[in-house]
Amino acid sequence: MSRKVRADVDLNAIRHNYRLACAQAPRARAAAIVKANAYGHGAIAVARALEPEVPAFGVACIEEALELRAAGIRKPIMLLEGCFDEAELPLVDSQDFWPAVHSEHQLCALEQAQMKSRFPVFLKVDTGMHRLGFAPDQVPSMVERLQALSCVSEVILMTHFARSDEPDQPATAQQIECFEALAGSSGLAASLSNSAAVMAWPTAHRNWLRPGMMLYGATPFMAPQPVADQLQPAMTLSTEIIAIREVAVGERVGYGGTFVCERPTRIGTIAMGYGDGYPRHARNGTPVVVRGQRVPVAGRVSMDMMTIDLTDLPEARIGDRVELFGKQLPASEVAPWCDTIPYTLVTCLTPRVPRYYHHE
Repeated sequence: MSRKVRADVDLNAIRHNYRLACAQAPRARAAAIVKANAYGHGAIAVARALEPEVPAFGVACIEEALELRAAGIRKPIMLLEGCFDEAELPLVDSQDFWPAVHSEHQLCALEQAQMKSRFPVFLKVDTGMHRLGFAPDQVPSMVERLQALSCVSEVILMTHFARSDEPDQPATAQQIECFEALAGSSGLAASLSNSAAVMAWPTAHRNWLRPGMMLYGATPFMAPQPVADQLQPAMTLSTEIIAIREVAVGERVGYGGTFVCERPTRIGTIAMGYGDGYPRHARNGTPVVVRGQRVPVAGRVSMDMMTIDLTDLPEARIGDRVELFGKQLPASEVAPWCDTIPYTLVTCLTPRVPRYYHHE
């Protein structure tokens, strides 16, 4: 390998984070969410590492589920957005997929299908996010229709929180209250908790947890949080310094000349850019780590390269490793410098960043 960009994935950290999620609600079951290629970490490798411990996985679409089946993953797989087309229902029937139902057309397709197997169905309820799901007053009739189907082994109510990553806001408590008031919900299992709710909203735990981003070690919270502080970062994105040059006072660095040298400046060029998925809009001052010390990004991120200010690290040399985020520098700390969230930092990495997996 000549270009030194790489993403190292710590599978033990992912196991630790999954167990941390389970520990928050010992009586619940926790489906490991591996959608979007396990949030950029590699769905197949992550699923193989977790399969001995999990009761089920969760993905966004049937293509992601089929990828896991082709790799030999046998545990049930939740289709969190259900089937996009009735032609997918035979695969639900044969592949042990557990669909969500969030709309009338999905329910009608299920009613009209000739299914041979029996499986749980997650009935999605809109308690306030207003993205997917049935209105609360529709729930009793939807439950009744699903329970009338011979292919449905269990109806599990499901909702999604819009602001569970903001513990001081009342929105999540209001959504929980709306859910608790659902008519016809008595005796039905429920799934409410995404990662933030697993960690910060114990009243939402119920029967099925859906930990996603927390599995990969990034906090969704803007402030310290007792459970999130125990997460272990699973991915370290790194590269190497490929050039170093001295730049005079007043000179500008990079496209658009957005960085102006206010002192004689030692500029390092590293092999990393938006073609690898690193955000182009990372601001001057965004931290990276070289030789255990944080140094700032200096200049606009290019497609294949970016520049960093090494003036305060004179010992830095060509070939030194540079951590963009990971064990030494949490993605949740980098994300605000890029006007984004840690979810996008990991999910937007492109295929030219090779993943290397470690068990210890």
